[in-house]
Amino acid sequence: MNVLLVDDDAELAEMLAEYLRRDGFDVLAVYDGATGVAEALSGRHTIVVLDIMMPGMSGIEALSRIRLHSRIPVLMLTAKGDDLDRILGLELGADDYVPKPCMPRELAARIRAILRRAQTSAETSETVSIGFLMMHPQKRNATWRGQPLELTSTEFNLLEILARNAGRVVGKDELSEMGLGRPLARFDRSIDVHISSIRQKLGARPDGESYIQTVRGRGYVFVKD
Repeated sequence: MNVLLVDDDAELAEMLAEYLRRDGFDVLAVYDGATGVAEALSGRHTIVVLDIMMPGMSGIEALSRIRLHSRIPVLMLTAKGDDLDRILGLELGADDYVPKPCMPRELAARIRAILRRAQTSAETSETVSIGFLMMHPQKRNATWRGQPLELTSTEFNLLEILARNAGRVVGKDELSEMGLGRPLARFDRSIDVHISSIRQKLGARPDGESYIQTVRGRGYVFVKD
């Protein structure tokens, strides 16, 4: 488990890195966005922990550049209560976020949750085929209408859950537990933002409706044709 930690606060980054190392991770800490992007695209890391608030190249810009070329899981460090940057990060393809200041134990738990969900999915050999959708959990890739479907790790998890339960409403609590590996917090819009991104990638049905429909007060359902 090779973690790339990108944060301009060198003292904080080293403190977090030291904790993660004691917890069994291999960690490389870098202190600016440009170096973080280069390292993220090097293929040497399993997951990126990326601070949003950095001088020069911000975490948001770094994330955007990473997502042009890679689906590597990205966990954002966000300012507490800064919902705008948090949502923007999720919309650009972050897999999850942790508000700063954060407890090292929470950060480690979030990293493990993201990687565990990806590993659990990959160990499931059964291909998922629903209508135009084909998902291969072992390879962690998917096609839609015969074309590659570019999904982040979390988007893949959520779409797989919905596809395996096609026609059944899946609650946000269940999606958060199974897809993100954590309970859904009050006022947390992460699931909504991820689902919105998946909807955009799937496009609309012939009737103009989404393939993933909202059931008010209950959750989401993948509609079978």
